[in-house]
Amino acid sequence: SNSSNGSSSDNRRQRYYCYIYDLAMVWSVVKNVQKSLKYRGGWKGLLEHMYTNGDYPFKYGTFMGSDAAGNRYYENRVDYPFGQHRWVEPGDIHNFDSTSICPEWHGWMTSMHDEPPCTEDEYIANKTEQIEQMCASSAPTKSNVGHQEQFYNFHNMHNQSQVRSRGYGIGNPIVGLPPNVKDAYYTQPGSPYNDASIRPLEFVGALDKDGGRKYKSDKWAERLMTVEEKEAVELEVKSELQSLASMDFGSDPGRGTVVGK
Repeated sequence: SNSSNGSSSDNRRQRYYCYIYDLAMVWSVVKNVQKSLKYRGGWKGLLEHMYTNGDYPFKYGTFMGSDAAGNRYYENRVDYPFGQHRWVEPGDIHNFDSTSICPEWHGWMTSMHDEPPCTEDEYIANKTEQIEQMCASSAPTKSNVGHQEQFYNFHNMHNQSQVRSRGYGIGNPIVGLPPNVKDAYYTQPGSPYNDASIRPLEFVGALDKDGGRKYKSDKWAERLMTVEEKEAVELEVKSELQSLASMDFGSDPGRGTVVGK
């Protein structure tokens, strides 16, 4: 009797702990959603974040800056491990991939740069002040970056291979490519899709007297021939070999043999 009462009280205690654990999980989700709604500015921002990044629990971080495409960059070194502590929230949520990140922010995202581009000039200025100039220089810049021309790209898409038609002659309204406009993706020299590497089609003859069944090589002409034409060519070749075999080329060993002489 005592053992049965002890086991029943243990079961009740275990169920109680499970209930408290489940209740704590539900409460943490509710608090997380509430915090996310406040952080994202409402349901629209929260659903947009779930649609783009899909992170759960929802990420929180310090806003580090944005680029010309509207991409927003965040950092949190406290709550997330290295490699997940920096992330981007796209400006165009319907047409975004990793190549939409501009090169200067890509270096910061992959931890190649310590400072984001928005504070890069100040960072370089502070570092160059600590370096003693060994030689006099009249260069207009103090850093090894040097002069940079302003770079323009199509619809903030740094990978131009995305600028291609979604079908033959219909263009791509998502990237703003009009119909019947050439695609922008790169093709290597020698590729059949490279206009500079396409050789004009030149024919060397025709099987028909009226110019029909043109061919550009003997191999192509052989493929265009009918069975009867191939048999006629074989008979002609055999007759020529027989005529050559029946010819007397002479028996003088001191002279060269000349065909037809």
